[in-house]
Amino acid sequence: MSPEGGRPLRVVFVDHVARLSGAEIALTRLIPALRGQVECHVILGEDGSLVERLRRGGATVEVLPMDERLRDVRKDTVRPGLTQIVALWRTLRYVWVLSGRLRELKPDLVHTNSLKAAIYGGFAGRLAGIPVVWHVRDRIAADYLPAAAVWAVRVLARVLPNAVITNSEATLETVPWARRSAVLYNPVVPDIVEPVAARRATHISRQRGYIGVVGRLAPWKGQHVFLDAFAKAFTDEPRVNARLIGSAMFGEEAYEGRLREQAEALGISDRVEFRGFREDVAAELADLVMLVHCSISPEPFGQVVIEGMAAGLPVVASNEGGPAEIITDGVDGVLVPPDDVDTLAKVIRDLAYDRDRRHQLGDAAAQSAKRFSPDAAAAKLMAIYQSVLGLVLIAAIVFTQQQAPDQLL
Repeated sequence: MSPEGGRPLRVVFVDHVARLSGAEIALTRLIPALRGQVECHVILGEDGSLVERLRRGGATVEVLPMDERLRDVRKDTVRPGLTQIVALWRTLRYVWVLSGRLRELKPDLVHTNSLKAAIYGGFAGRLAGIPVVWHVRDRIAADYLPAAAVWAVRVLARVLPNAVITNSEATLETVPWARRSAVLYNPVVPDIVEPVAARRATHISRQRGYIGVVGRLAPWKGQHVFLDAFAKAFTDEPRVNARLIGSAMFGEEAYEGRLREQAEALGISDRVEFRGFREDVAAELADLVMLVHCSISPEPFGQVVIEGMAAGLPVVASNEGGPAEIITDGVDGVLVPPDDVDTLAKVIRDLAYDRDRRHQLGDAAAQSAKRFSPDAAAAKLMAIYQSVLGLVLIAAIVFTQQQAPDQLL
């Protein structure tokens, strides 16, 4: 099914934040690939750096301000009580305002880009009579959400959206009650760092290597495991240094402090750089000889894993969740058991002292990463959109036949 007159689809994307986290970066890469096929309009719950990035990609953007007490509520605080009643009231008010705005915009579809947006955007879309697609990028499981929230989200996934998109098979398994679903891996620009050969020559000439972890500083991301493994692997090796690239977000600043204390206690603080948030991920990857991704809980997708692969880096990642779907162990990366300091230490030490093996894995990784191009993601997303709109049309025809069959003769 296509919109009337063959015009591009009109899709409103909904997200509660304007910060450059994984889901938001994925959206900035997807929207340019949809040009000519989709008129993309984005509604955000706050202003921030994401706004200009989306506009450069071809989307129109508006900020529909959300109460920060609602926008920044953390998942581990979702518990029954007065606080949640107040949060529910704020959510209902925002749903009402958003539904009114959607009725004004008259899009063909609403596409929610975060878990919070899935809830309030799903209700708003339903109220406005517009089909809704959930894009679920978080595992709906008890190791990520409180049990009550897991049950609630799974029930709502059955009744609110017309379709559910997940970022991996591992995420899809945690949304078992969705009526229609599909996996759409996050897009990554191929060859994110070029040229590989020149970069490797620079690394060799300076006689110093940086092993990096890229991502938000959060306990479940496992940066503390990496520091323990790094200290064990390179007890007295000044030529090998570590970089933690990313910052704490969503109230997890205390974890960053604990990581700094851990580096001091391990005696490696002079060889560990805390780089903080970096918008230019490619520049950071260009300076690494190896990327480590060490989540201790299953990663829903692992976007930075593919970014590292596209940069031609050997990637060592936890053997659970999305990374286990992305990496072929021993071929285009190395998988290790999560939260296993000894194994991680051995793997990064062996790779650090085997340049040929690093380059072999990195070259294979760069080829594998081409499967995750924005154009490939856009093509699959368009098929999902058309499927949803086709089903909506069929449902509307059936309903009309049931209500007035004689008018269709």
